[in-house]
Amino acid sequence: MQKTQKERSCGTALMQNFYRLLKKMDFSMLLTVTVIIVLGLFVLDSAAASKESNYVMKQLLFVGIGTVAVFALLKFDYSVLKNYPKEFYIASMVLLVAVLIIGVERGGAKGWFAIGGFTLQPAEFCKILMILSYAQFLSARRENLQTFQELIPCILFMVPPVLLLMMQPDLGSSLVFIFIMVGMLLIAGANRKILLGLFGGSTLALIIYLIGVWKFNWWCPLKTYQLNRFLVLFDPSLDPRGAGYNVAQSKIAIGNGGLWGEGLHMGSQSSGAFMPEQWTDFIFAVLSEELGFIGACALLLLYAFLLFRGLRVAMLSKDLYGALVAAGIVSMYLFHILENAGMTMGLMPVTGIPLPFVSYGGSSMLTNLVGIALLQNIYVHRQRLIF
Repeated sequence: MQKTQKERSCGTALMQNFYRLLKKMDFSMLLTVTVIIVLGLFVLDSAAASKESNYVMKQLLFVGIGTVAVFALLKFDYSVLKNYPKEFYIASMVLLVAVLIIGVERGGAKGWFAIGGFTLQPAEFCKILMILSYAQFLSARRENLQTFQELIPCILFMVPPVLLLMMQPDLGSSLVFIFIMVGMLLIAGANRKILLGLFGGSTLALIIYLIGVWKFNWWCPLKTYQLNRFLVLFDPSLDPRGAGYNVAQSKIAIGNGGLWGEGLHMGSQSSGAFMPEQWTDFIFAVLSEELGFIGACALLLLYAFLLFRGLRVAMLSKDLYGALVAAGIVSMYLFHILENAGMTMGLMPVTGIPLPFVSYGGSSMLTNLVGIALLQNIYVHRQRLIF
């Protein structure tokens, strides 16, 4: 049955509108992400060479799903999302509570759903949901973020998800949520002196407390293996078979890389599988060993450019909501990059945070690509489109 003239005209108009959207996309951002993903696939193939499962093919599957999501999310204006802050928040709470009840345990944390031959980590998806919800929460309070009393509700907003994550326990994701909160508060115009006092003072107090636990045996609610992930920053010999061992092997791998690296599949540490979880948590060390200082710097420069483009999206956004969503996504990427690269060099605690677009993990890849989709949506709709 042939299409009517009206149906053909409608289809043509939709295609024209979609092409107009494509022309307005930030292609430098998309190219940067593509290069990072391709580089990550090569490094992943080397890091997981000793594993029977084909991690590269699984990673490609999620890249494909995420790519479809990028273009699917361009079909509507992101501003409609501001109408569902409560729904996004409730969905996050439901996911985080459900995983505590019916989730599976891996590495001492109960933070995954097992679905067929795959596992999904709801904490990753909740990062995006919370960013979307928090952006509207702050948008409604843009004129009331200057006093300590006004900032209290903004801090309490993040307390429930952080507590639920700590119950898994997932310290890394908890820190990501806190970092996202700070980044979004800064863009929202919160009083910077109060923020610096609150979070700078909290960080200093935490360092002093950890030193007290280390030197004077102060009481600590953390389990020994969790505590050691922090204490090895001061003394790697404290846990020579656990967190200290991981960091020590990672440092050796980075040192082996030298300037140009030992070559893909040629790293002595990575090919010998001396580093635990080298295809996820410690993949930056694998990259540094096999591609050297030059390869590691190239990746960090790619990340820096991606973050710059993300901040540019925030500045060009047509409204505060879009700027806050972009700021939340950039904050999420930034913390992941700093934490993952930092822990491989012994500069940050070992928290199991994946390296964006490089570490193996379907949940992480999907979340990161959805983040890119939202940034592109905000950029495309930075001005109202007239068709």
